[in-house]
Amino acid sequence: MKSGWFKKSGWIYVPVSAAGIALYLMTIVFCVTVFIAVDRQSHSNSDTLYGIFPYFISAFTVLFWIASNRSVSGNVKNISSTNQLSKN
Repeated sequence: MKSGWFKKSGWIYVPVSAAGIALYLMTIVFCVTVFIAVDRQSHSNSDTLYGIFPYFISAFTVLFWIASNRSVSGNVKNISSTNQLSKN
């Protein structure tokens, strides 16, 4: 059985392997770099928020997509057994 890189905990995915931790760290480093670059050219807080928004949303969307595909979840029901129970 394959071990996953993440474990689902509520709405978030917690890294449980070195690859998962590396992905989280790379995403955070990317977001900090984008924040610094955008904030340097901004004149107000709203300029900064408008500038970082597309990068942050894109980065975390990709991270959560990878996490959802590489996660181990113990609370997924077997669909075939659920359908058999409903037939009885």
